[in-house]
This record gives sequence, structure tokens and C-alpha cells, in this order.
Amino acid sequence: MADWNPALYRRFEDERTRPADELLARVPLTSATHVVDLGCGPGNSTELLVRRFPQAQVTGIDTSAAMLASARERLPGTAFEQGDIATWVPTVAPDLIYANAALQWVAWHETLVPRLFSLLAPGGVLAIQMPDNRQEPSHRLMRAVAGEAPWREPIGDADAVRTELATIGGYYDMLAREAAQVDVWHTVYQHVMPTAGSIVDWLRSTGLRPFLDPLNEELRASFLAEYERRIAEVYPERSDGNRLLAFPRMFIVAQRRPS
Repeated sequence: MADWNPALYRRFEDERTRPADELLARVPLTSATHVVDLGCGPGNSTELLVRRFPQAQVTGIDTSAAMLASARERLPGTAFEQGDIATWVPTVAPDLIYANAALQWVAWHETLVPRLFSLLAPGGVLAIQMPDNRQEPSHRLMRAVAGEAPWREPIGDADAVRTELATIGGYYDMLAREAAQVDVWHTVYQHVMPTAGSIVDWLRSTGLRPFLDPLNEELRASFLAEYERRIAEVYPERSDGNRLLAFPRMFIVAQRRPS
């Protein structure tokens, strides 16, 4: 895939940071020495961690050079490293591994999530938030348009562009036997969006990327036009002219037993 677009991603930064803040609020640590932000993006979530744990060594990890450059500009005193979550191993066992809206891009959660949990220091916490919206109209329509001509051939298998999440009970079961405590919950945010085009812009920086990247400029423009037309139908105007984008998210906070 092409590199991420930090400016487009940050256009809806308040909405994207809200679940990150709510995830961090449930982390049961009063202090930390080593904190890692997996999939740190442009550093909005990392900034929350720096504020919460001002004495900690906080490190942001991301695959995107563009996102890391934006994060370093935002937090010049914080360490940021390029790395792949699927193979990442810390040099020092962290007190907190925090992954906000990142693990949905990584496969094989049945091994990935327990592996990340095993990397923690005794008493450490794994905190995960993931969009759970594959079955929302926004994402069903992505796959529907991608499965039609003329976009079908360059995009390929539209069902294989993002990891299928386990159930919330499944994540609990992955961690509960080895954990001191596991906290899981599910929230459906209702984001107020001014237009159907705003909904498309929100998704263009994240969920739509695997569909758009294989397309040339002409096909990309026609895909977005057709997608926006269908989005306008399924997310109608409300009484004030705005539209509501339902956005489900899954949260998991698991703490290791102390030594």
C-alpha cells in the first residue's frame, strides 16, 4: 500500500482521539517506566501517554515513515521508531503496550494478541482498541463497489483487505487464563458529519486505502464518486442537515500477574 496521509488522518483528530483517551482511562496503572504506543500514527495517542506517564520512557512504533515524521514534529522529545507490529519485540519489557486502532491491520490475532501480552513486564498492561465496523454500511459498501466493474479486477479480493476480528469473548479467552484481570467492552460512537463527502473523507485515510491504492487516478475518482453516492443513501440527513456515522469500537485491557 501507499504510505499514509497524516494531514487527511488528522482532519478528524478529535473524533479519532476520543476512543484513545477512553481506552487509556481504563488502564489500571498509577505509574510506568516503559510505555510503547504500537501503531502510533501521527502521535495523537502518544501524546496522551506522555501526559499520563510523564516520567516514563514512551516509544511510538509505526510502519509509516510519513506518520512517524508527523509524530516527531508533534512530540520532538519522544522516541519514535519504524517497525512492524507483527514481528516487533521490545528491548525492555514494557509496563504498558498500548495499541489504539492499529491491530485490525495485522493478521493472526489468535497468536498476535497472546504474544504481545507475553512481552509485558510483570504487572504490565496490554491495552487495545480496534474499529469493529466490517459489517457497518460504510464498510459493506466498500466491498460491494470494489466487487463491481471496472474496479473489481485491479482491487482483487475485496473480502481480504482487513483482518477479521474475533468476538469480544474470543479476545477475553485469549488472555484470561494468564492475566490477573481482563476488561473488555464495546462502544458504538455516533459521529456527527456535515456531508456524505465528509464520511468518505474520514474513511479515505483509513478503511478505504486498500481499495483505492491499486486504482489509477481515473478509476479512483469514479470509485469515490460511486461510493459517495451510496453513502449518501444509507446515511441520510438528520433534522439539522448533518449525518450520523455509527462507528463501533472494541476495547480490551488485560493486566499480567505480578511476579
